[in-house]
Amino acid sequence: MRDLKATRVPEGNTRWLRLRVMLLGGLFLSLLAVAFGRAVYLQIFEQDKLRELAQDQYVRQIEIPARRGDIFDRRGTPLAQSVEVDSIWVDPSMLPDVRKASRALGKALKLGAEDAGELQARLVKARRFAWVKRQAKPQEVEAVKALGLPGLGFTKEPKRFYPQRELAAQVVGVVGTEGRGLEGLELAFDDELSGQNSRLSGFRDAKGRKLLVQGTLDPMEREGAAVTLTLDRHLQYVAEKALARAVEESKAVAGTVVVLEPRTGELLALANNPRFNPNTPESLQRETLRNRAALDTFEPGSTMKSFVVAAALEEKAIKADDVFFCENGAWSVGRHVINDTHKYGWLAPKGILQLSSNICMGKVAQALGREKLVRYYHEFGFAERTGLALPGEGKGLIPFPKAEVALVTQSFGQGLTATAVQIAVGYGALANDGVLMRPYLVSKVVDPDGVVLLENRPAEIRRVVSSKVARQVLGMLESVVAKEGTAPKAAMEEYRVAGKTGTAEKADPVARGYSDKRIASFVGVVPADNPRAVILVVVDEPKTDVYGGLVAAPAFKEIATAAMAHLAVPPSRTVAPEVAVAPVAPPAAAKTPLSPKPAAERPVVAEQAAEGAGTVRVPDVQGKVGREAVVKLLAAALEPQLLGSGRVVSQTPAAGVLVEKGARVTLELATRP
Repeated sequence: MRDLKATRVPEGNTRWLRLRVMLLGGLFLSLLAVAFGRAVYLQIFEQDKLRELAQDQYVRQIEIPARRGDIFDRRGTPLAQSVEVDSIWVDPSMLPDVRKASRALGKALKLGAEDAGELQARLVKARRFAWVKRQAKPQEVEAVKALGLPGLGFTKEPKRFYPQRELAAQVVGVVGTEGRGLEGLELAFDDELSGQNSRLSGFRDAKGRKLLVQGTLDPMEREGAAVTLTLDRHLQYVAEKALARAVEESKAVAGTVVVLEPRTGELLALANNPRFNPNTPESLQRETLRNRAALDTFEPGSTMKSFVVAAALEEKAIKADDVFFCENGAWSVGRHVINDTHKYGWLAPKGILQLSSNICMGKVAQALGREKLVRYYHEFGFAERTGLALPGEGKGLIPFPKAEVALVTQSFGQGLTATAVQIAVGYGALANDGVLMRPYLVSKVVDPDGVVLLENRPAEIRRVVSSKVARQVLGMLESVVAKEGTAPKAAMEEYRVAGKTGTAEKADPVARGYSDKRIASFVGVVPADNPRAVILVVVDEPKTDVYGGLVAAPAFKEIATAAMAHLAVPPSRTVAPEVAVAPVAPPAAAKTPLSPKPAAERPVVAEQAAEGAGTVRVPDVQGKVGREAVVKLLAAALEPQLLGSGRVVSQTPAAGVLVEKGARVTLELATRP
């Protein structure tokens, strides 16, 4: 029998074996603990990071801007809209040769050398995603698809489109490629118009093949709010056309037109020249983007005289029949000499406005006083922003006239600044029986669900002068468009017009004085007896003629004629009187230049009597569109009444019937198939 003692393992070997087992067990336990700890760390502390890395291998996300809200004029005509177009992107990691692919893409898109180089640099730098062309044209999309490159993607993006092209471009503004507003109302209401952006997710397998593409959300769910303006497309077109003609014929550098509804404060047109087409952003110049009507401040010149006369009458500093000595064209004020364009003797306030005497206006300002002059300028809305929501709106400046010459020069619109909108709003107060209305350009902002986010309504700011004084001043301003006034070119046969010219010297910031450049302007209220529109025309640096009555007044008449027809305003029943101011010799008892004359010695004012109503034959407007029919009837001194829309199918009274001027003609309109 075998001896058990002979086969027993030595005790030393047993201990060594046990030790090795323990060492190996401890090592494995340590490795398991490290692995467990690493797993815990990755699952808990690195969870979000790892999830993003995993998704990055098979998910691509592109942020898609929401469909931008539309901008409309007061009648619902779109001025700015968004359309869905294709944008091209690529995953550079899937391209076999990035540089070769970028050259092929540049050739397909017909890019220039600089743009092609930029595209190549963008693809080389990017890892998983890069834009090839944002908002591409259909032919460009087809050309890129024909290349058959791997990793290409196409997604829909909204692109801003301006269906009216240059019309009101400075007011509406523009947006950038990223869909953000850059100028005008597009910038001012960017948050409301933008809507809610979404993300487009695409999935692919290990070989880059598309497994699932998640479409964008319903455009209506992420569409921006719609903005409705007070602008009238037709009046805006007429204003821009007339302004362009005035700027071109006078060889001016720029111009502005403001059309205001004085009873409500609504801006019906804001025209600027030069114009630009926002549909071609590559050709835009910074200078043409500026909305001069609301942003630019300038010395307005003699258009400010109406406010001085109104303030002096309101404060009873002067009377309507007072007369002032105009110094025969030259008046020394301290070391300075104030000049008139012509030598005038004695003039009443009406004659001062009609002939635009700087000297006599300075004497009216002296009678009013410094504090009241500045206060009334502020009361008429100057030196404060009108609040049109346009970015960068000008404020203007009315400094306190410490020196006597400053008081005089400010009375005829020099030494102070204002915007075109402020001037129109001030005349709107005179046209609205002395009540200043808050001007507004945006009537309402409505989100896609129909919730009204903003709504503006006519609002009174304050009464500036009494109704009596406002009507007195308007009556005086009617003489400005008479044959003897400074703006006979603004007179209209069918409507009474009250207006004022302005011819201001432009300041020279380098020489710190005035240059030989001028700003010519005319502001008019029509009809003067029942104001429906205040129209201001400003022409910057005219070269053929420099006077507002010659440069700006004809443009006013063109706009006013179209506006009265478009608004269906019946003609004034009386013709605007032709007023002749006859200078007279100074009274013997006069001690000072400011001396009221006895009634028998005051200037004689000759007024033509209003013509009788008369009769007229009804013109034939059968088959004409409504607007053409309205213009033809108004030209015949008849009041049109429209029923329906389209073309005229019947008229009452019939064509050729003899009726009284001002009679109503009812037109039935219909859209023919």
